[in-house]
Amino acid sequence: MKRQVKEHNAIMKRQVKEHNTIMKRQEGKIDYELYCKYTRVWIPDPEDVWRAAEIIKDYKEGEPILHLKLEDESPLEYRIGPKDNPLPFLRNPDILVGENDLTALSYLHEPAVLHNLKVRFLEPNHIYTYCGIVLVAINPYDQLQIYGEEVINAYSGQNMGDMDPHIFAVAEEAYKQMARDERNQSIIVSGESGAGKTVSAKYAMRFFATVGGSANDTNVEEKVLASSPIMEAIGNAKTTRNDNSSRFGKYIQIGFDRRYHIIGANMRTYLLEKSRVVFQAEDERNYHIFYQLCASASFPEFKDLALTSAEDFIFTSQGENIFIEGVNDAEDFKKTKEAFTLLGVKESNQSSIFRIIASILHLGNVEICSERDGDSCHISRNDPHLTHFCRLLGVELEQMEHWLCHRKLVTTSETYVKNMSRKQAANARDALAKHIYAHMFDWIVEHVNKSLHTSSKQHSFIGVLDIYGFETFEINSFEQFCINYANEKLQQQFNQHVFKLEQEEYMKEQIPWTLIDFYDNQPCIDLIEAKLGILDLLDEECKVPKGTDQNWCQKLYDRLSSSVHFQKPRMSNISFIIIHFADKVEYQCDGFLEKNRDTVYEEHINILKASKFQLVADLFQDTNKDGSSSTSSSKSSRINVRSAKPTPKVPNKEHRKTVGHQFRSSLQLLMETLNATTPHYVRCIKPNDEKEAFSFDSRRAVQQLRACGVLETIRISAAGYPSRWTYPDFFNRYRVLMKKSDMTVGDKKLVCRNLLETLVKDPDKFQFGKTKIFFRAGQVAYLEKLRADKFRSACIKIQKTVRRWLQMARYKKIRKSAITLQRFGRGYMARRYAEQLRLSRAAVICQKQYRMVRERRGYLRVRQAVVTIQAFTRGMFTRRIFQEFLLHHKAMIIQKHVRGWLTRRKFKVARNAAITIQCAYRRMRAKRELKQLKIEARSAQHLKKLNTGMENKIVQLQRKMDDQTKDLKTQNEQLVVAKASLGSEVNKLQKELETMRSRQGDGGQLTSLKDELEKLRAELQEAHAHRKKLEEEHSNEKMRFEQRVEELERENSLLKSEKEKMNQRILHHSKSTEDQESSASQSVGRVQAELDEERQRYQNLLREFSRLEQRYDNLQEAKFQPGHRRNNSNQSSLESDSNYPSISTSEVGDTDDAIQLVEEMGVEKAAMDIGVFMKLQKRVRELEQERKRLQVNLEKMEDQSKRKGIEPKMTTEQENADLAYNSLKRQELESENKKLKNDLNELRKAIADRASKNSSSNELQDGYNLLLGQLKAANEELDVRKDEVLILRSQIVTAAQQKEKETTNHIETNNLPEWTNSKKPIDKEEALRSYHGLCESKKLLEAQLQSQARKHEDELEAFHTQVELLKDDIEKKQEMLNHTMSLSPEAQVEYSVQQEITRLTNDNLDLKELVEKLEKNERKLKKQLRIYMKKVQELEVSVTAAASQSTTAKPEMTRQVTVQRREKDFEGMLEYYKEDEALLVKTLITDMKPHAVSATVPCLPAYILFMCIRHADYINDDQKVHSLLTSTINAIKKVLKKNNDDFEMTSFWLANTSRLLHCLKQYSGDEAFMTQNTAKQNEHCLKNFDLAEYRQVLSDLSIQIYQQLVKVAEHVMQPMIVSAMLESESIPSLAGVKPMGYRNRSSSMDKDEEGPGSYTLEALIRQLGQFHVVMGEHGLDPEIAGQVVRQLFYSINAVTLNNLLLRKDVCSWSTGMQLRYNISQMEEWLRGKNLHQSGAAVNMEPVIQAAQLLQVKKKTSQDAEAICSLCTALTMQQIVKILNLYTPLNEFEERVTVSFIRNIQNRLQARNDVPMLLVDTKHTFPVLFPYTPSALSLETLHIPANLSLHFLTRV
Repeated sequence: MKRQVKEHNAIMKRQVKEHNTIMKRQEGKIDYELYCKYTRVWIPDPEDVWRAAEIIKDYKEGEPILHLKLEDESPLEYRIGPKDNPLPFLRNPDILVGENDLTALSYLHEPAVLHNLKVRFLEPNHIYTYCGIVLVAINPYDQLQIYGEEVINAYSGQNMGDMDPHIFAVAEEAYKQMARDERNQSIIVSGESGAGKTVSAKYAMRFFATVGGSANDTNVEEKVLASSPIMEAIGNAKTTRNDNSSRFGKYIQIGFDRRYHIIGANMRTYLLEKSRVVFQAEDERNYHIFYQLCASASFPEFKDLALTSAEDFIFTSQGENIFIEGVNDAEDFKKTKEAFTLLGVKESNQSSIFRIIASILHLGNVEICSERDGDSCHISRNDPHLTHFCRLLGVELEQMEHWLCHRKLVTTSETYVKNMSRKQAANARDALAKHIYAHMFDWIVEHVNKSLHTSSKQHSFIGVLDIYGFETFEINSFEQFCINYANEKLQQQFNQHVFKLEQEEYMKEQIPWTLIDFYDNQPCIDLIEAKLGILDLLDEECKVPKGTDQNWCQKLYDRLSSSVHFQKPRMSNISFIIIHFADKVEYQCDGFLEKNRDTVYEEHINILKASKFQLVADLFQDTNKDGSSSTSSSKSSRINVRSAKPTPKVPNKEHRKTVGHQFRSSLQLLMETLNATTPHYVRCIKPNDEKEAFSFDSRRAVQQLRACGVLETIRISAAGYPSRWTYPDFFNRYRVLMKKSDMTVGDKKLVCRNLLETLVKDPDKFQFGKTKIFFRAGQVAYLEKLRADKFRSACIKIQKTVRRWLQMARYKKIRKSAITLQRFGRGYMARRYAEQLRLSRAAVICQKQYRMVRERRGYLRVRQAVVTIQAFTRGMFTRRIFQEFLLHHKAMIIQKHVRGWLTRRKFKVARNAAITIQCAYRRMRAKRELKQLKIEARSAQHLKKLNTGMENKIVQLQRKMDDQTKDLKTQNEQLVVAKASLGSEVNKLQKELETMRSRQGDGGQLTSLKDELEKLRAELQEAHAHRKKLEEEHSNEKMRFEQRVEELERENSLLKSEKEKMNQRILHHSKSTEDQESSASQSVGRVQAELDEERQRYQNLLREFSRLEQRYDNLQEAKFQPGHRRNNSNQSSLESDSNYPSISTSEVGDTDDAIQLVEEMGVEKAAMDIGVFMKLQKRVRELEQERKRLQVNLEKMEDQSKRKGIEPKMTTEQENADLAYNSLKRQELESENKKLKNDLNELRKAIADRASKNSSSNELQDGYNLLLGQLKAANEELDVRKDEVLILRSQIVTAAQQKEKETTNHIETNNLPEWTNSKKPIDKEEALRSYHGLCESKKLLEAQLQSQARKHEDELEAFHTQVELLKDDIEKKQEMLNHTMSLSPEAQVEYSVQQEITRLTNDNLDLKELVEKLEKNERKLKKQLRIYMKKVQELEVSVTAAASQSTTAKPEMTRQVTVQRREKDFEGMLEYYKEDEALLVKTLITDMKPHAVSATVPCLPAYILFMCIRHADYINDDQKVHSLLTSTINAIKKVLKKNNDDFEMTSFWLANTSRLLHCLKQYSGDEAFMTQNTAKQNEHCLKNFDLAEYRQVLSDLSIQIYQQLVKVAEHVMQPMIVSAMLESESIPSLAGVKPMGYRNRSSSMDKDEEGPGSYTLEALIRQLGQFHVVMGEHGLDPEIAGQVVRQLFYSINAVTLNNLLLRKDVCSWSTGMQLRYNISQMEEWLRGKNLHQSGAAVNMEPVIQAAQLLQVKKKTSQDAEAICSLCTALTMQQIVKILNLYTPLNEFEERVTVSFIRNIQNRLQARNDVPMLLVDTKHTFPVLFPYTPSALSLETLHIPANLSLHFLTRV
């Protein structure tokens, strides 16, 4: 307690002293205007070090008291003195509190730094903060989820200032500078014990192992990480300050090759705390390895170690607590053993190590007994621990027992053996234990280095220094002295580096350089290490035979008292004080000499050298390591790293080095290494001594900040220009202070210069650099104050204006109310006066009326009396007369009623009798009907509920009857039509018969025609009979249907009886089925989940297989092809200019479908569809082929007739049937041709209309004209073909006629009777031929006339449209003329000139477009001409060859007819020779470029390969199939490996591989894949082989290509996402700018400001569009493309959200607005590409909710509830992290309070979210390849000539 009070007082004194010093330096620079009312300041405080206060009264220079108000509203009078209490430090604005970089603070001093660290640590729980080049890391004493692989990926490749502070950011900066500057790097991690140094160094090494993984299978990075558990086990221990404190220093050097992959590592160690092996303070432990071994003592392999609990051994139980909370020593021991195994330590060596460790424990338990004299001692012979010690080390028991109690003294003449006292023997035993452990430690370090050593040449390295920080305790000894000496050296190097960086920054920006005074600790270092310094005097005293600590201390007093850094304590003669850079430290001299000598007796070493265990003997062999360890390489960048702790030598040698000398040498080597590298600093801070999670002790933190040099960095920065702004940032932030005239100036630098010169009068307060403005401390706060005042004045002005408007509105309202009240008051007074007048007048009237009434009443009373008397008299006489009349009337009424009653009684009796009879009868009828209705109701209800299907059947049967009725009607109509046609045909035949009879005069033909007429009549009668038969069948069918209906009704009635039973069963069954369905749905969900998991697992295995295959290929290339390979560059490809050069005219679909499509789409739309045109053209070609086939048949028939000569040919019934069939088919084809021609004319018309409407677009009109030309050409070709058919027919007819004449003449001359009998069939046949020929010619002529008529009509319509267009033009010109006439003459001239200029401009543009089109068409035509020339040459060659063959044969026909050659039918196969397979694979795969087939059918290589496979299957060559498929798959893999970063190539082969897979499925013959095939495609199925296994291989390959495609796309998009989504200003001037610190200087940035590093949202969307276009051009299935886009959107979401969670500068309201806008643009792109159904937008939901979270209110509990219901896609950790990172950009915004965040956490506890902060960027969705068969027919596929596949033959 006294020590704490003493330290506290010292801190307060030093704090005040430093404060005074700083204020004195700035005395001439104090701006007293800043100490005004409402200014906040920092004042010293004994508890919290610094305390916040607010000035309540303006301070004037010279006043002794500053009036303050504390945070608890209590007033305070703070005395100001020129010497004692200067003015307090000023506080920074609230907007700067919690900054990532301490140098971004405007006021740089100790309270500001401490407050910023405290706020960041306690409120958002940020443990990392930048302080210039230093990363300050505060130990949270808690597990944080910020070190996962996703965090490493997020920081990898990022600049240091872009992300929130993190150890990974420092590691990335070192890795990047190593690659960029070609310079070695070092990361120096320092701090107190328990501050987290070891953890920070371990995470830095993990980052390097992850980012710079080894390029081969050596797994060096895993070995580097595996060294950590080993070194922690043998070098870390529990202390009072830390449960895992490193008790040694280490420098790990990680080597990299030229590609910056890890190739090896090395380790140096410094000053192992050997004393901990034999002694531990209270609540501390020995090294972890001892407790791990004791915890595993029960294992079988450790039985011979004879270990028990750690409490049973002295060396492990002195701390009285052998356990650490939350640590399992047995589990840690397993990890240690695994690390040993991974590093290649053999099991025998591991066993030896554990034996040595166990022997040390047993040695500590060896009991040494004192003799009576006290000068000697002995060890019991039965001591079990000594026995175990000797057994485990393999040494002699008697020798060890003897020499533990004795020592040997060697003189020049004799050797003595001397007894040792019990205390001396115990010290010797402890020294031996420490010596054994130290040698074992060095052996393990050496073996680790050997395991991490590499034979490859090291290009560069990164060193990680984990070294102890400055230490001061109540008792400080030799270890603390060495530690503080090392920290003095490191602090000196740190100060020089900071000074150097500041100088470089000023020189780079061309700022005038002024010398900055900084603390130089070289005198303190000289005090320790200089000649005759503390270390030299210590070594000198160690050489003295009887040297003591007291003598050494006295020498220090005598020789070093003149040094300012050395002091002698007042109350002690055995201690000394050194004034270090951090604090004064008092060292106790006791034990310095002994620890420096590190003495161990030679006898003990000799016994250990003679051990029977080789490892134990090797540990203590004499190896000269001192010389090698003290030398350093001449090249500082290529230092050979080795263990800095040398092996102790034999003690009797004079040149043996002391511990201090060794430590100084190793430290010097370390400093040389650090000076040869670029250092990076990590300062670890321990927040409290109680190890409480997120508890901050300000006093302890200040001590460490001073000790680690953070405040020195702040002081150096504050001495110069700590605040630095770029010109654009300064302009954007402080443009509110500018005038309107300044905003118009284009040069922002000039504007900023003018503004600063206006605002800040002192030119020393700022400097203008090349790219930045430099400010002295406090100037940014001053500018922020001016900015806030400007905003405040603007707000006051706005408030004033609003309040004035409110008061004026209020005044107007009051005035209006007053006027209204006055109006109503005056009206009330007037109404009162009027009321008085009315009352006076009413009184007079009342008097007058009263008097009148009184007189009138008297008169009326008399008059009433007279009238009454008269009335009574007259009434008496009248009543008498009335009584008499009344008696007569009553008598008549009585008579009437009696007569009526008698009549009614008679009628009622008759009516009641009739009603009774009716009721009885109606009741009987009602009962019958009720009974019948109940039966019918019951049956109908049952029928409706259970047998609705029967009604449907009845309806179907009725419909079928109706259909058959309709069919019958149509058949009747057809019969009528046929009858009519036959009748007309009979009439025609009769007429022709008459003509023939008139010509020849022969009756034989008449009889034949009569016979034929009778046949036709017989056929007509048969048709009538057939019709009657059909009618009878229809009636029978109808009767059967009616009978069936009656049967169904009977079945209905039977089913009614089962209604109730079925209802019962249905209810019971429904309950059971509901249960079964629920269980089935659950099982289906589970099966689906398992299927997705299995698919994911399968794809991961494929990814792993591809990675292993990649590695195998790398090894093969490294083995067989060490040289550099060069691609062939002499190959070129000729692209075709045609849009569809590889599609033949017969490739498109069926004609019927085309015609139907024309009818559905309409003529105009079909005219715009080239596919429809191609289909129609195909139909024309089919008709042409049919014509050729008919022509060939005719030629064959003609040849047959010639061979038979004049012999008569009897026409059989079969031939007549064929002839009739051919004629009917020809008629059908002609009618269909006519229909097609009509459709073509309609298309032509539609195109003309469309062209006239779109006459403004010349390019479109040219396309229409081109299409019209093609249509006309096709039509003309069809007409030509028809003409040829007509000519052929006419020739056939004429030839037949000549033959008949010749035959007639021959028969007349020879035999007339024979002619008479044989002439009939010949005449009939000729007549039919001539008749059909005439009919066809007639139809042809009619068709030509109709086509000409339609052509004229089309021309007429075109003329009409032109006339209408001209009318419209005339109307427009008339309107222009009227408008011109209405203007003035000057305006008319100007208007006409404008119109003429516009017209000429439009004409000029049209002409330019026309010229461009003509040039383009010219180029196309030239290329096509070249292609056609080649084809013509080939045809000429073939024609000449054919002509040479046909010269021997002369044509027999006198007149030649041009007949085209019939095209060959292909079967969709390609034949190649086996030796051409390599060329085929090389041409189609290896050398294939996507642009070479970009204008052809998509996936053309896949189709060609499949056609080759089909041919191999067709010829049943399994070796050829196997070889081709294997070569194809291997070639695709090689191409993808070679182009592993080419998106276009990867997309191209993904499309082709998937298409080849679909073709193998489509043509496999499996019915499941043949449902959508055409009949022709089904004919092309594979016949002999089942390629299911290859389908699986291709499926796996497709998945691998898909994963590579996604990887390539993500790699391209990775640098664009953050800049486009979070940093680019999609909404201009929305984002704010805050002051930035050192980390945003240009020296730490990886790219220039104007470089390509910044991407906009448009660039990202453009890149996505390019990906989508490439995939579409290559024919990739839309479903797969949608999955790729979905994966890319997930990557965008993950990267954006991860960066948002790791960057405080983007967590603001304006960023949320920008993010919402950017996401909406991405969604709009999805909708534009019709990808909104792909699920990509759903992946952006977390980022959307994060953006909404940044924008919503965050104050009340209602806001918390709204946030919880809103952010369903975010985890609790993510929500809390965003709220903690939320940063206001202006003072008017409010921070999120801690209570609000705690409220959110409490509300989200019930969610049970996965504890995940960052999104997994490596996650990939399972890919599905849907089966999409091709509609392309293989026989129609055309292979372009530019592919050079001439060796393929179409089959």
